[in-house]
Amino acid sequence: MTQTQFVIPLWADLTAVGLGGVQGALFASGFVGKRRLDPLGVVIIGILIGMGGGLIRDLLLNVPPVTLQSNWYLITATTAALVGMLLSNVFQRLNAVIIGLDAVVIGLFGAFGTSKALSLGLPIVPAIFIGSCAAVGGSILRDVILGLPVAIMHVGSLYAVAAAAGCAVLAGTVTFGAPLVVAAIIGIVVTTIIRLLAVVFDISLPEQRALHRRKVAVETSAIPIVRD
Repeated sequence: MTQTQFVIPLWADLTAVGLGGVQGALFASGFVGKRRLDPLGVVIIGILIGMGGGLIRDLLLNVPPVTLQSNWYLITATTAALVGMLLSNVFQRLNAVIIGLDAVVIGLFGAFGTSKALSLGLPIVPAIFIGSCAAVGGSILRDVILGLPVAIMHVGSLYAVAAAAGCAVLAGTVTFGAPLVVAAIIGIVVTTIIRLLAVVFDISLPEQRALHRRKVAVETSAIPIVRD
């Protein structure tokens, strides 16, 4: 399905990049001992999280990376990473807020990726795939650069699943005739809600060798778990 070219508002794109930069800096600032990073390392991780999803999206779509077409993307990601590093102690005390913002960021990148793919005429399934890759791309690059196990491939609190669900709802809504912008907003909301519910209720996909629930998501330690 082809629609009028979807243009991501600069303010929205920079908001996602900035929040991603803060997230990356907070993650990198948590390393201690021999694995601790210097300020440059923290900034690099912040840039990867803030800009990685957009870069992967545009590379898959074979279009010029929009994050490299303006000075503001690198400036925003770098500034956000530095702020996240300098205020890491403050942000760590606002863990619940950060998790909420992270859920929104996943939704933003997923919606932007899926919307752009649909507007360029890609079929629904590839568009959902590209949106999902855009949503989790930054975290994949982060883990690869740091030599860590790729988080989305291990038991956790539905990070990639939330992104894919939101992208699928977006694509389905467009199929039924909704305007692309409206569908994108719905997709962001769906991703955010699923991600937050997964964290609060400690929901995850079962481990492949033992089909039972396990609480492994580190971020849930600071949020009350709702038990039945």
